[in-house]
Amino acid sequence: MSADAREFRVLGPVELVVGGRPAALDAAKPRTLLALLLLHLNRPVGHDWLIDQLWGEKPPRTAEATLRTYVYQLRKRLLGDGDTTVIRSRSKGYVLESEDEAMDAHRFETLAVQGRQMLRHRRFGEGAALLRESLGLWRGAVSFADADAEAVRDKARLLDELRLEVVEQCLAAELEAGSPIATLAELEALTAEHPVREGLWRLLMLGLYGAGRQAEALEAYQRLYRLLDTELGIRPSPPIDELHRRILRDDPRLRPAAPASVSAGRAAPSRPAAPRQLPSSVGHFTGREAQLSILDELLAAPVESAGAAVAAVTGTAGIGKTALAVHWAHRVADRFPDGQLYLNLRGFDPVGQPMSPGEALRHFLEALRTAPAQMPSDLEGQAALYRSLLSDKRILVLLDNARDVDQVRLLLPGTAASTALVTSRNSLSGLVAHGARPIALAGLDNGDSGRFLQRRIRDGRTAAEPEAAARIIEACGGLPLALAIVAARATIRPDFSLTALAATLHHTDARLDALADPDPRVDLRTVFSSSYRDLTPAAARLFRLLSVHPGPDITPEAAAAVAGGTASWAGRLLVELAHGNLLSEPTPGRFAFHDLLRAYSAELAATVDTAADKKAAALRLLDCYLHTAYAGSRLIDPNRDPIALPAAPPGVAPIGLADAETAMAWFAAEGAALAAAVHHAAEHGFDAHCWRLAYTLRDHLDRGPWQDQAVMWQTAMDAARRIGDAGAEARVIRLLAEAHSQLGRTEDAQALLDRSLALCQDLDDRIGQAHAHLMHGRLWMRQGRTAEAMDSAHRALDLYQAAGHRSGQANALNGIGWSHAQSGDYRKALAYCEAAMALLKSIGDRHGQAATADSLGYAHHRLGRQSRAVAFYRHALALYRDLGHAQGEAVTFVNLGDAQHAGGDAAAARRSWQRAVAILDRLGHADAEAVRAKLAALQ
Repeated sequence: MSADAREFRVLGPVELVVGGRPAALDAAKPRTLLALLLLHLNRPVGHDWLIDQLWGEKPPRTAEATLRTYVYQLRKRLLGDGDTTVIRSRSKGYVLESEDEAMDAHRFETLAVQGRQMLRHRRFGEGAALLRESLGLWRGAVSFADADAEAVRDKARLLDELRLEVVEQCLAAELEAGSPIATLAELEALTAEHPVREGLWRLLMLGLYGAGRQAEALEAYQRLYRLLDTELGIRPSPPIDELHRRILRDDPRLRPAAPASVSAGRAAPSRPAAPRQLPSSVGHFTGREAQLSILDELLAAPVESAGAAVAAVTGTAGIGKTALAVHWAHRVADRFPDGQLYLNLRGFDPVGQPMSPGEALRHFLEALRTAPAQMPSDLEGQAALYRSLLSDKRILVLLDNARDVDQVRLLLPGTAASTALVTSRNSLSGLVAHGARPIALAGLDNGDSGRFLQRRIRDGRTAAEPEAAARIIEACGGLPLALAIVAARATIRPDFSLTALAATLHHTDARLDALADPDPRVDLRTVFSSSYRDLTPAAARLFRLLSVHPGPDITPEAAAAVAGGTASWAGRLLVELAHGNLLSEPTPGRFAFHDLLRAYSAELAATVDTAADKKAAALRLLDCYLHTAYAGSRLIDPNRDPIALPAAPPGVAPIGLADAETAMAWFAAEGAALAAAVHHAAEHGFDAHCWRLAYTLRDHLDRGPWQDQAVMWQTAMDAARRIGDAGAEARVIRLLAEAHSQLGRTEDAQALLDRSLALCQDLDDRIGQAHAHLMHGRLWMRQGRTAEAMDSAHRALDLYQAAGHRSGQANALNGIGWSHAQSGDYRKALAYCEAAMALLKSIGDRHGQAATADSLGYAHHRLGRQSRAVAFYRHALALYRDLGHAQGEAVTFVNLGDAQHAGGDAAAARRSWQRAVAILDRLGHADAEAVRAKLAALQ
């Protein structure tokens, strides 16, 4: 470099040196601009990116003009005779042109590479000298110390970490070269400066032991143990523990000893160096204890077994497959004395092409020191040589980011002495079929997610803002990559509160924007896209359209409706999506999205599919659900009033349900998806589907909490009103009134029933009027107003008889009988209820039979006929259980307990009331406290 050449120093504060003397760069923004240009030396940098880095999200209006001023100032300082350094303007940007050697960071990296090469050839003295020369370029412990921009901080972290690695390698080489005294002093200072960096502690222990100071080496281990336990609640890693045990045994092989590459943390072997190719492990690995245990079991297999132990770690993008595999590989590296081979096969690399098996084999053969002349030219020959070289060795082979089984088949060891670990976004079912141990990763649970954030975001910030941390955890859905991105931002910008960061993740539509990153390897959209691009066109279309499915999980029948195909065809596509880990399959035949993948699916649909395509997919799904649910509801209760339903449109195939039992099972399995579909229909303007689908869910919803029912019926009522369907509104209002009544909201229920009655009168709907009167009667009865209740039931009976509605007549007769029972006229109650039961049996109405059996039980109980009362109650319970009617079952258990208590069987009464309380609590019913009072009285 000439005497007046320009030099750029970033290994410490940023400096421009001209002729050996620093040129003033006192202002922060020009200094940061120089740092940004140096990041892309000899490459164009865009205006917009520079402005974003210099001023963040809110640049001043004069940002472009100010940027030009800063560039002008730098150009003036760079002017000099005979020097080629210059800042040139390019289209929408600038480029800083200079020799690479002008930047001290480049010289540092070059010297570090040269020094490492010397170490690999066991020329420790020369290697240490080169590494010391590289470290001498540093003017502080932190690079780019006074430049403040996100991209600069990212580069600084990489350089700072590289400096520490070089320090470790240099000290290891100096120990190996026989200069322990000065090295040990430096190591003591470094362990104090970086107390949780285990590589430094390992060197210190090795150096002390190699210098004959065994007791001090053991004491160094104890210091590390106490520090990790106190600060992090963990213990030293297995390699450190193993070194401790070897020092305790006074292992002579450790004297003198130090690793040629300290980042691997092992003593250098006397024979040609074994391959140590593992990348560095995550500094704050969290969770996955069960998966680590499964991997540990691989090593417990007997060596005499037929072939190598193989594990396939699979999961969706960003789920932490590589982190788990590398962490475990480091944990057990000492079990593989002949080395560890590692390759990123780039199966789903966002910027590179997948590595071919031939290229991978050549990498491994070179690592195993195969001379070029010995390398076979054909693929089979290379694979055979590779297996031969591994046959008598214990080597760990880590095949990361595999695309499919074909990419890894030739790379697997052939004997049981070695172990292979494969990671992939695909399920690798072909590998599992041949004996590989499958390890499918799901998201971290909330506890591990919290610890993940706590360990990466220091200074107690998660404890200081626990609600914000919880919202971040919820938004990231346990995806480690998403958590890592948020943690990195929180660390880079300590001035950003966690509450502010959580707010950027609040809206699902913008969540991927909040998790975007300039690095394609960690940007979620880019990471997901590399899996999406691998799909067949039909699977890709289904993946996009499934974003219209609102439920928690998806069946082949629902997917068929969305895509407009058959269930078997859709099932095959769902399996393809699951194999690519774009969907999970939590239970056989049911598939689910991760929340962030659902957001990605919706984004793709918005850009690829037309609005008409998405609307058609949503309507096909709603029609499939509606027609299936309506048919199922008719099977469960054929006496319920029918509703007018348009014919299923072409391309929609309702699911066939054979009988009532099958229908109830289908409702139980699909209940959450159906409820979500009702709300989805309301939100997207499909109001007719909304109220009709809700109406078909009545029997299913009777099994759940009344609060949920109130929300459902309110949604349906609003939808009916929006389309001006008075008949639909009247129907749904009665259901909403019943929910309010059960929740103790008597005035709301009364107002709703009055509205339903008025609507039915306007429509001249006598059956609807009768229903409203009958429900009025039940409401009066709950208030103890038996006269009004009996009058309402008689009005309902007259209307039902005029309309020829036999099921309604029977229910009205039972209502009149119940009113007589509450008035004390039990014999008249029996007469009405027996007449109701006969009519109900003749039409096969099991719902009405259950309610009437309960009424008959009550009348017999009040007449002192407890055995007959118990028999009727048990009959009612059997019917309610078959029908899945939780509310009726709870009420009957209360009445059964009353009869048992009156008959002198207090123990049986307690059991019945306890079962009633359990059901009422689950339903959120107000009567639970009254039953608790009965139980308390038994004490």
